[in-house]
Amino acid sequence: MDEFKACNLDYFPENILIDVLSYLSVRELVRAGRVCKRWKRLVKDQRLWRLVDLTAWKGVTSRILWLLLRQYLGCGLRCLRLRGLLLSARGGIFLSESWLKALSTKCPRLSKLYLLHADLRGLPSCQLLPPSLQMLELRGCELPREFFNQTPTSPAEATSSVGAQQQRRDQKGKGLGSPSGIGIERLVLNNVPSFTDQHLQSLTSWERLSRLELRDTFRVTANGLRSCAAKDGVCGVEGLCRLKFLEIGITGRQGYQLQMASLGLGAGWLGLEELSLGGKEVGPGLLCASRLKDLKCLCLWACTLSEMQIVRSCRMLRGLRQLEFLDVIFQPRQCPPVVEGEGGGGGGGAEEQDHEEAEGGDNSNDENKTLDMNDPIPSLRRSLAVLLPSCALVFTNCSVQISAD
Repeated sequence: MDEFKACNLDYFPENILIDVLSYLSVRELVRAGRVCKRWKRLVKDQRLWRLVDLTAWKGVTSRILWLLLRQYLGCGLRCLRLRGLLLSARGGIFLSESWLKALSTKCPRLSKLYLLHADLRGLPSCQLLPPSLQMLELRGCELPREFFNQTPTSPAEATSSVGAQQQRRDQKGKGLGSPSGIGIERLVLNNVPSFTDQHLQSLTSWERLSRLELRDTFRVTANGLRSCAAKDGVCGVEGLCRLKFLEIGITGRQGYQLQMASLGLGAGWLGLEELSLGGKEVGPGLLCASRLKDLKCLCLWACTLSEMQIVRSCRMLRGLRQLEFLDVIFQPRQCPPVVEGEGGGGGGGAEEQDHEEAEGGDNSNDENKTLDMNDPIPSLRRSLAVLLPSCALVFTNCSVQISAD
């Protein structure tokens, strides 16, 4: 027993101590570095600074950011999450140009940057961000008008826009991106009210952008989305031609005037393979999804849908390989009462024809039909299995709306 009493942390190998320290937050790591010289050296190990999350540290200022960058952050940093001062009573400058330049120099492997409630109006352009970034996520941030613009890097490029476009097309044909351009491949905008059609148009100059997620971006209109869609032009494919994944969703701000940006998909989008629609954009988006000839995956989330609405929309989506429903509330089937004298005519016949075509003549027993009246999901599975035989169906956290009757 005396041997165990004499043991302390000095007897543990450094690898074990680093594993223990990895469970601490950034603020606790900084405090742990003040214990002794050995702990100070261990805390500076880059294995502890691969993923840095400062969103829970509400009192982070520019002075603290400089301290972390000079003493702890280095080549091991891969992902950085920051909370700005947009909702803070202190205010002040949070991200400066000098700090971003120092971050680019000292952390050359930084690939993911997440900014929460940050006021970016003091930055002229996103080109000040580290060039190694592959993913940028902005949530509740304020943006300047020219933030996403890609400025020319040389006078020759600025004076000869035609030559620059030709060079860009040649690089696209060879599968190469511009070494001096913006290298972000995934852009996530969540509740960014200052994001407009002008910002969306600026993204057409990004040559590596393949995933774009727009959540609660209320100022994006259908015309703005239509003008940025990849389409055949005079000089080849124009617009967001490298985009493979697009997400549009409106879930907040009750009573806000809806722009229904997903209607901009009605003009088609070359090369778009994955589409995610959420909230109030699901209805108009389903109407235009049939114009997307290259669409392979469709995700519908946070909405209320009926079986008939889904079946009618999926008739024109024969090329789908995956259809996912996430947090969807399904409306139960409604059987209208048969009025005497209206036996087999009128609009009811069209709806019956839709059901018969979707079900492919699969007549189940009476017990299954009774269950389908209460739960439309099994019936929907059978209908979609006939319409889309090569499509995988995924239901996650879905429910059925219970009527008061």
